[in-house]
Amino acid sequence: MSGLPPNGSPSKPASGIGARLGALTSGYRGFQPDARRFLVVTLVGGAALSLWWIDFNLYLAALGFDASRIGLIATAGSIASALAAFPASSWSDRVGRRVVMGVGGGASLVAVVGMIGTRDPGAILLLAALYGAGNQAIGVVSVPYMSEHSEPEHRNELFALQFAITSATNVVAAVLGGVVARLLSDRLGYVADSPDTYRIILAFMALLLVAGLLIILRLSDDRPKVRNPARLLATGEPAAFPRARHRGLSIARFGLTIRDRRTFFRLLLPGLLIPIGAGQIIPFLNLFIQQKFGLDLASLNGVFAITSVGTMLAVLYQPTLARRFGRVRSVVLVQGVSIPFLVVLGFSPLLVTVILAMAVRNSLMNAGNPIANAFAMDRVSAPERATLAAAMSLTWSIGWVIAGFYYSAVHAALGFDAGYTVNFVTIIVLYSVATWLYWHWFRDVEPGPSGPGLTAAPPFPAASGGATD
Repeated sequence: MSGLPPNGSPSKPASGIGARLGALTSGYRGFQPDARRFLVVTLVGGAALSLWWIDFNLYLAALGFDASRIGLIATAGSIASALAAFPASSWSDRVGRRVVMGVGGGASLVAVVGMIGTRDPGAILLLAALYGAGNQAIGVVSVPYMSEHSEPEHRNELFALQFAITSATNVVAAVLGGVVARLLSDRLGYVADSPDTYRIILAFMALLLVAGLLIILRLSDDRPKVRNPARLLATGEPAAFPRARHRGLSIARFGLTIRDRRTFFRLLLPGLLIPIGAGQIIPFLNLFIQQKFGLDLASLNGVFAITSVGTMLAVLYQPTLARRFGRVRSVVLVQGVSIPFLVVLGFSPLLVTVILAMAVRNSLMNAGNPIANAFAMDRVSAPERATLAAAMSLTWSIGWVIAGFYYSAVHAALGFDAGYTVNFVTIIVLYSVATWLYWHWFRDVEPGPSGPGLTAAPPFPAASGGATD
């Protein structure tokens, strides 16, 4: 009788669309309370960051700053962001992730409020650097924080949902922020596109950052002295991957923890090759499409908005692929499939195929990022996570800096057509090498769906004084 419902008739398994939707969303249930709160922090903080990327340079132009000065301010923010990565990582291991996120959010808030009240170029440069450092502190800490506040069976979905929320805010914040700011500007009698209009957007950013800070204050205290190591092990921490045969030497300098240098190298090198490839194509896709096909600005913005939506949907579906094929295989799958679309994007003479290739490539390539991040956090021991997260962030920034110089040099020497030919060949080669290396190094690390269980080998030992949950 246990298999019969109350009416006595045999139950039928769910089928059709409902069953598929149920299977897709099942992994998105059961997040820990702190993980759910952090997703809200991602929502409001991501909206503020989206407004920053879209409107800050326009605000500087409205103030009368020339292109060279705007570039200098942007560079100051990037340098401060890179310099903040490892200190934030080290500090979070000592005082807890929540404290570092709170300080980072507070620094960003001070920077935004300060920019509302000054026109001085030197002050704005310093405030832009402060904002970059604060935002980086939150970004570096967020990856290990999500790992430490999620069970292994929910980790893929948590990382995917956090990434999808970030993608969604890029579209929503841009549309709503611009529309509301313009309406308020008109009501207050400001001149269109004047500094006063952009100050309204900065005020929106400040309100969003205040909301994010209030939610951060509601997160549980995760200082090392109040963490519960027993609970960490109960949730499967550290991850039960096979122990590497040749462990690297332990390094502990300036509060940074690296126990296995070879694993760090293997996790970081593909993450350097990909941004070197992406950074000399992706930021300039709008220019490439506009000049090659004469697409107007409104249509171009519409294409990129659709691409962001496609990325969000692809990211949400990626955990399903990870459960079916394993995380390493699913990342290799989406990255490998995206490479032929790069060929179409770079060399097709038809606009419709170029737009389709751009949307599919962007969706596939970005879909693997949160799963790869979750895998990387599980591949190292808990005390190494913040160091690895900082190294990944810094490696990505270095890749984009190299790519920017490479793009400028290639186009200065070869011009538009030949320059983009070299750029697309470069990105295809680098993506292919990075994907192969990821597969070559990690294909046997994580058991597949039909492979041996995760408990076949002993877990990494939990180090005292490390980042435990």
